[in-house]
Amino acid sequence: MPNIDQSNPGSFCWFELATTDQDAAKKFYTSLFGWTVNEFPMGPNETYTMFRLQEREAAAAYTMRPEQRSQGIPPHWLLYVAVENADDAARRAQELGGKIYAPAFDVFDAGRMSVLADPTGAVFAVWQAKKHKGVGITGVDGTVCWADLSTSDVETARRFYSDLFGWQIMAGEHDSSGYLHIKNGNDFIGGVPPSAYRNPQVPPHWLLYFYTADCNALSSKAKELGAQFLLDPMDVPKVGRMSIAKDPQGAVFALFQAAPR
Repeated sequence: MPNIDQSNPGSFCWFELATTDQDAAKKFYTSLFGWTVNEFPMGPNETYTMFRLQEREAAAAYTMRPEQRSQGIPPHWLLYVAVENADDAARRAQELGGKIYAPAFDVFDAGRMSVLADPTGAVFAVWQAKKHKGVGITGVDGTVCWADLSTSDVETARRFYSDLFGWQIMAGEHDSSGYLHIKNGNDFIGGVPPSAYRNPQVPPHWLLYFYTADCNALSSKAKELGAQFLLDPMDVPKVGRMSIAKDPQGAVFALFQAAPR
């Protein structure tokens, strides 16, 4: 897998799990991906878990707050996009038809962030790095390698993200499937599947893909650890093999094995 500088503006730079049982989630993901844990106190009875791989930060987790649960927000993975200025990005997102869920705020001296939703309802965050640049490792098993946007209005979403981040969102060469690729600068970072294939009962969202050298084996291990599968391992011609799972607390993620070259 290619190593992408995830601190570049427009890159996916951080991945954060909001969960209802932080200890159980730590056991699940450390067992699944071989991550280790580094804990940071956030306040009374609150801890921010940094997941590490090869001594570098790969993702994080925290326990959902009562107000999140009362709003019916399920456990989920949140995607962060690197920006030069979080305040400007939030303001621009709103101008483009998006919604600001959390106005830009400082996260200690690590950086500044805002939680937003695109005009179709998919939630994401923007990150203006200070001391914390974001993910420190890519391209190996257990790291995020891709993200798909599931949306009911592909064209509206395409315009929004292209205007906000400067992404190129386009069909692949000789690809008639309707799947669109997201390109940030010179890097392909994600995609947008056709809305016709999505479950209309599921709200628009971003789906993270974690890289593995063996999708079948890791999917089996995830099942043993308590995951439920929404999509069993399947081949994507000329691309690779993938599966979609729900962790024991309910957060959804995907596994991806690249096709041999």
